Amino acid sequence: AGITREEAQWIRDHADFTVEEIDEIEKVTNHDVIAFTTCMAGYIDADIPEGADKPSRWVHYGMTSSDLGDTALSYQVTQACDIIIDDIKRLGETCKRRAFEFQNTLCVGRTHGIHAEPMTFGMKFGSWAWALKRALTRMEEARAVVAEGAVAATGAISGAVGTYSSIDPFVEQYVCEKLGLTPDPLSTQVLARDRHAQVMAALAVTASTLESIAMQVRLLQQSDVIEAEEPFAKGQKGSSAMPHKRNPITAERVCGLARVVKANAQVAFDNVALWFERDISHSSAERVAQADSFIALDHMFQCLTRIVDGLILYPAQMLAN
Repeated sequence: AGITREEAQWIRDHADFTVEEIDEIEKVTNHDVIAFTTCMAGYIDADIPEGADKPSRWVHYGMTSSDLGDTALSYQVTQACDIIIDDIKRLGETCKRRAFEFQNTLCVGRTHGIHAEPMTFGMKFGSWAWALKRALTRMEEARAVVAEGAVAATGAISGAVGTYSSIDPFVEQYVCEKLGLTPDPLSTQVLARDRHAQVMAALAVTASTLESIAMQVRLLQQSDVIEAEEPFAKGQKGSSAMPHKRNPITAERVCGLARVVKANAQVAFDNVALWFERDISHSSAERVAQADSFIALDHMFQCLTRIVDGLILYPAQMLAN
């Protein structure tokens, strides 16, 4: 016999947890998902009489920890990708607007850091806009479900080593549909990490694009060039020892964080190769690398959008150079 409608409704009405309780249980179990289900079971079964069947027995029925963790991770990754996609669109539109604003502003082009031929400053903004358009395509492909292209919008609830021996495939289909995910056509006990590596690679390439833009701002802001500079707020100080300085600290922050996102992509590549049907060598590493990369890249976009939107240009100095 399976779960009854009454038991399902009881679970919905009584299921709860607190992070503090989970943390205390995990100190004993040394297993995060067991700590979570144990905590939730306490709430579900609190008013059930002794000797009666516990409705909580159905909450993780037939599932492995990876069924829960990997499917939840895919759901989080798709939401995080949506945030980055919005960031890309916003910065791309800003670059496009400023490209038209300065399409006739004459400046010198440089190769090898040396004066080459005249160009217009709008070309710089335009090249950034096109680079961001390519970044948008990469991120949309990385977010796509399997049927459209390949990647992290995939769930798996297939039981131990992925054989469905302890759970009906219908459950996987039903849950994935509710979460906007596509069932993995053949998972082992985990979702294969090539999907996650593709996402992290897209984040790393996007970070490299932002680094390229920020680097150019830093070069243009050098005292000997000073054709443009990032916004400098009223009351902002450049140096504790040299208060006259206006340093490109926000652009430098973007360049610094790009190193983190690019390095984290290597973690994702290393996470693809696991022992047989699974191990958990990937788990600890990706909990740090994936979250840090999404958060860092989103912050980089906030920084760079402010820079590009408020970039101060000096056309007279461009002509002088």
